[in-house]
Amino acid sequence: MNTFMLTVATPDGSRFSGEVEGLFVRGTEGDLAILAGHTPFITAVRPGACRIELPDDTDRTATLDGGLLTVSKERVTLLSGSFRWDEE
Repeated sequence: MNTFMLTVATPDGSRFSGEVEGLFVRGTEGDLAILAGHTPFITAVRPGACRIELPDDTDRTATLDGGLLTVSKERVTLLSGSFRWDEE
């Protein structure tokens, strides 16, 4: 599967930066699935679960308190007030 560059940042700094296969979050209009080649857009993200699919066929999940998602041709950026990995 194709990958894209994802950066997740909070006021405390970077929480993730790397190549991923997918990002799954809840937007203001419902659930979002971001895959490589997605149409560029910007949207607010609701508090809740976040799932990141990695190229090694594993997933990482986290909880965030909402934020802003920016999708461009070069990268995807998720900004949130807090972002906590479920395994922490």
